[in-house]
Amino acid sequence: MDTLSYKTKSANAASVERKWFVIDAEGEVVGRLASKVASILRGKSKPDFTPHFDNGDNVIIINADLVRFTGEKLTDKVYLRYTGYPGGQRKATPRDLFAKKPERVLEMAIRGMLPKTKLGRAQIKKLHLYAGPEHPHSAQKPEEIK
Repeated sequence: MDTLSYKTKSANAASVERKWFVIDAEGEVVGRLASKVASILRGKSKPDFTPHFDNGDNVIIINADLVRFTGEKLTDKVYLRYTGYPGGQRKATPRDLFAKKPERVLEMAIRGMLPKTKLGRAQIKKLHLYAGPEHPHSAQKPEEIK
């Protein structure tokens, strides 16, 4: 019998090649955009995807304040957080968050789709959100994704 040496390639720090992508979020639905961005941040579209290693790409999202929700989610969806004090549960709707910090809505959606481990915390650092159409990452020559 022939001994063929087919080995599964696992990504490592020496073999990973990170790209930069820019996405215009104007008019995009929050959940659908978040799932695509989370997939890029994890590196799932790459042939050498390794679940336990961060081999994803950097993503720049512009016009994050112009994303939209379907249905009545803008007023009916509730984000809960807890301050750590008795009676410290706080509620906010997407409309409230858009008024204060519009990038936060998209960031929370994407963060929820990444692993809740050290790996996920490393992957979310490659996300760069901007409310307006400008970003300071032109030196990285990002590719535009439609």
